[in-house]
Amino acid sequence: MHTNPRDPYQNRFRHSHTYIVLIDICKCANAKILVSYPYQIGSELVQLRTATLENSAIYINCGGEEVTINHKTYEQDSVNNGVSTFRLGTNWAVSSTGSFLDSSDKNNFIATAKNKLSMPNFELYKNARITPLSLTYFGLCLSNGNYSVKLHFSEIIFSDYNGHPSPGRRIFDVYIQGELVLKDFNIRDEANGSEKAIVKTFPAVVTRKTLEIRFHWAGRGTTTVPMSGSYGPLISAISVESAFEPPSKSKWFLIGITSAAISAAILLIFVAWKKGYFRCKEAIDTDLRGLETVSFSLRQILTATSNFSSSNKIGEGGFGSVYKGRLPDGTVIAVKQLSANSSQGNHEFINEIGMISALQHPNLVKLYGCCVEGNQLLLVYEYMENNSLARALYGPKQCQLKLDWSTRHKICVGIAKGLTYLHEESMIKIVHRDIKATNVLLDIDLNPKISDFGLAKLDEKGNTHISTRIVGTIGYMAPEYATRGYLTEKADVYSFGIVTLEIITGKYVSGYINKEKYHLLDMAYAAKEEGDLLSLVDKRLGVEYDQDEALGMISVAILCAHSSPLYRPSMSIALKMLTGETEIPDFVPDPYRFGENPYEMAASSGRNIQPFYIGKFGNDFREWESKTDCVSYDSESHSYLLASSAP
Repeated sequence: MHTNPRDPYQNRFRHSHTYIVLIDICKCANAKILVSYPYQIGSELVQLRTATLENSAIYINCGGEEVTINHKTYEQDSVNNGVSTFRLGTNWAVSSTGSFLDSSDKNNFIATAKNKLSMPNFELYKNARITPLSLTYFGLCLSNGNYSVKLHFSEIIFSDYNGHPSPGRRIFDVYIQGELVLKDFNIRDEANGSEKAIVKTFPAVVTRKTLEIRFHWAGRGTTTVPMSGSYGPLISAISVESAFEPPSKSKWFLIGITSAAISAAILLIFVAWKKGYFRCKEAIDTDLRGLETVSFSLRQILTATSNFSSSNKIGEGGFGSVYKGRLPDGTVIAVKQLSANSSQGNHEFINEIGMISALQHPNLVKLYGCCVEGNQLLLVYEYMENNSLARALYGPKQCQLKLDWSTRHKICVGIAKGLTYLHEESMIKIVHRDIKATNVLLDIDLNPKISDFGLAKLDEKGNTHISTRIVGTIGYMAPEYATRGYLTEKADVYSFGIVTLEIITGKYVSGYINKEKYHLLDMAYAAKEEGDLLSLVDKRLGVEYDQDEALGMISVAILCAHSSPLYRPSMSIALKMLTGETEIPDFVPDPYRFGENPYEMAASSGRNIQPFYIGKFGNDFREWESKTDCVSYDSESHSYLLASSAP
């Protein structure tokens, strides 16, 4: 068993190790299958996996040692994984992600029964593998066909005491081949008690030689009762058996496979040597294998995109060009490209994979996988037929789409749903930090999907976020974040308000009309004062829109884009306002009714922006006031913000 714990958030580019891609070779009578895995190797050592035949069965004792049950040997899986780990067995692999942050034993991912078990085949249940976030087992080099998957469970952590059930509730989801087979699964409820065995059997179809079984904590159940660090998916054993007669394997067939494996290994080492991998050139740390993403080869990507043909270029992403491609099975993909020479891009590349691989929602773009090879860093996404919301609204005329009002409202609601999921519903709470129309993509049915998570940041509840590195896009950044680095999910709410105004008006956040500079937020406040909010609606719609819905949508946009985060609603409340489930509150006056808010005006003109606390500086306020172009009170920080030309 090869163990290689990796943490993507401590990824480093270094000279001390070299990384190449080794291969498992599976052969059958009609086809040869290559399955790639990255491995860390020293400058003088290459670790080669033994070539393996196609398989038709897998038996794993999750969290335990090797054991034979009913003449079937369950392989050991007793290595205590790290926070983000990928490990390879004989014909299977396991990937786990997450850390028990609230536990004193935060890196223990093996559960052991406290009491003596009495159920049949108790050896399978006395240990189990547990994870706080996501655990995935892969069956490798399987013969294509129908299989029976048996998942063995027993709740050995939440034990009953003196006949009283434990208050702990373990709830998680199970996916097989990407399909949800168990939702809100509670082992103890299904087994009618703790320390009792329950076996769940499911059919599965293998079409590409691999099987994926994923256990996923969706944030439900107890987390600190009866103890910390005891939540998340728990699995005791897995058995996978074919529902067909496995093909026979002759002596000459075995010799042929062995020869092919040796030849491929020699060729691979030769190619690696020719490319300089053994001469300690700078290489990319493959900590990415700890994440649950498919690894594409550069050859696959080049074939799919016609060698990154300019005719396939569909745009620019957060850190590089984006190309359209097509895989051999017909799947259309979008490939985001970045040179590995960019240290900033490296960080965003790893961050984007780390964030989006843990997220699944209809209004978030789906990540298929990545490619780390040579000097290429590539992300492979689902292809969005209608490109970005920005291009649809105010891109080149030939690219603009005729979005009727109902479609615009649907897009706005979809973005709100995606942000609500990021802020409140996903297992890891995330602030996107770069919500804008170019980062909202539209599928063939004009459903919106939030993309570009390279700048996203984990939202650690209870902590004040003061960022020394301000990132985002001018015009969409919340004032408190743009000027003071104060970051909460309300920064995304502000950006959502601006994007909503763009959807309503069909205009970019700022620009020129008849040579006069405009800002959408300024236009919205002017329309509010004049009692003519409907004047904001895109003139291309004519009168074909729901006026009440438009008024509500405009009001929500203005509220979300309030200069003070205290007055902005959460995304879940904003969503309910848009769908009519919650009343929209009365208009809250905002002191910042400028073409641009005073933060940005001062910053762009080189003036200082300083918080002025009356209690701290007392009478000095008068002296500052005489030097100040703009004095505004910020209710969130309880301070006056002085945009001054004084040093």
